Amino acid sequence: MPPSARGTAVATLVALVALASYIPVDTRAQKTKAAFNDPKSAPDLVEYGNTDTAGHVKGGGLADVTAELAGRPGADDASVSSVTVDGKLYGSPLFVGVRALYYRTDVFRDLGLAPPRTPGELAATARRIHRERPRLYGPAVGGAYTYGALPFVWAHGGDITRRTGRTWHAAVDDAKSRAGVRAWAALFGDDNCPASRCAAMGGNDTVQAFASGRAAMAIAGDFNRKAVDSGPVKGRYAVVPLPGLQPGRIAPAFAGGNNIGVLRSSSHRTLAVGLMRSLTSRRTQGRLFDAMGYLPASAGARRAAERREPFAEPFVRTLDAGTVPVPATPGWAAVDAGQVLPTMFQEIVSGRKDVDAATAAAARRMNEAFRR
Repeated sequence: MPPSARGTAVATLVALVALASYIPVDTRAQKTKAAFNDPKSAPDLVEYGNTDTAGHVKGGGLADVTAELAGRPGADDASVSSVTVDGKLYGSPLFVGVRALYYRTDVFRDLGLAPPRTPGELAATARRIHRERPRLYGPAVGGAYTYGALPFVWAHGGDITRRTGRTWHAAVDDAKSRAGVRAWAALFGDDNCPASRCAAMGGNDTVQAFASGRAAMAIAGDFNRKAVDSGPVKGRYAVVPLPGLQPGRIAPAFAGGNNIGVLRSSSHRTLAVGLMRSLTSRRTQGRLFDAMGYLPASAGARRAAERREPFAEPFVRTLDAGTVPVPATPGWAAVDAGQVLPTMFQEIVSGRKDVDAATAAAARRMNEAFRR
């Protein structure tokens, strides 16, 4: 790139940072779609959650940048899958987020406990803690905490969807998926986290329960560290990967995170692609981790980040063990917006439906969304 072009790119970056605006999660879909539908006022780049890729592609907002990014090893396979729809790339991964098991080191030390190695040990440890310390949840769990529940489904060999050719089908009602749901539901009840208080809790609620000292464990993300450290448990906790079915195994986790894409309406495509590449480069990902703690999408950058900050180690191990993305289909947006899975989990833990009935109802709603 000649000096004049580099100067233009830098000036563009400065202008974009100055003009960038944050869109709250609960209004992101409507506002992003509005930008797609109004090209004259749309930006050149958009940062978006990786669960929204397929929906944005269907909406016609994202540019296909496969040719520009061909052969670029900027991220690992799991992250690249989050910008891929039908074999084409619609952006570049910026950072990833993954969940693991936070636990109170002081409580575990006082009770002579070790971090659980299987879902069964997790449930037994939860009951022991609540029995010995009735004011504490073993782990805080939430009926509306979908991404806290799904690792149990995946660890049992189940899934939320399966794909046949170009067609997606619900899989939450498969036998293995139901076994995972039952393992998750076993954490609710008067011997740990009563449904009357925990059925409606979401991910933020469980993090706050742990951070405030009301829980001895919680499934939380690398991105929740600041929230935890803002509470009284700061300096009194550690993190391990969420255990899989066998001791030493790690439960597959959902790989969240954000991507950067170029809007199809951009009249500065070359500059926009160049800026996207710069913002998502391995070097920039490393600097973003140092400044804000976001895990790099690049495996190499994560290794370097882990060496600089040991806190990242259990989350990097979780990513290395294998993660699962949401289905790359526009129908997922309807499933997500319709709260299909949170409703399913809440029906089960509250006792309104048994596992078979709730998963069957959720599967029907998911299949309806995928057929649209």
